[in-house]
Amino acid sequence: MSFSNKITTRYCWYNNSTTIIKVFFINGFPFTFDDLPDGYLYDLDIVKEANDNQNYELEDMYRYSSYLIEEEAHPMLFPVELENPQDLPDFEHEL
Repeated sequence: MSFSNKITTRYCWYNNSTTIIKVFFINGFPFTFDDLPDGYLYDLDIVKEANDNQNYELEDMYRYSSYLIEEEAHPMLFPVELENPQDLPDFEHEL
């Protein structure tokens, strides 16, 4: 039996509950987030979901991401077996 990691997303409040972000999780651990486009506060479904989820601060995201890096389980930095790799965020990196 092979263990596979799953990517999920949730909308969560961020930065002292001043903005909502789309948080990406691997097996329940947040590892990165995307800002939302202007106007998202008018989407009541997004606001309700964020109200039902944990609030995050930059330090929280750093701590979780650092843990995943230490365990070589950060899916954007290490080859991690994923059940749904299509759900990873788009990643563009300029050198």
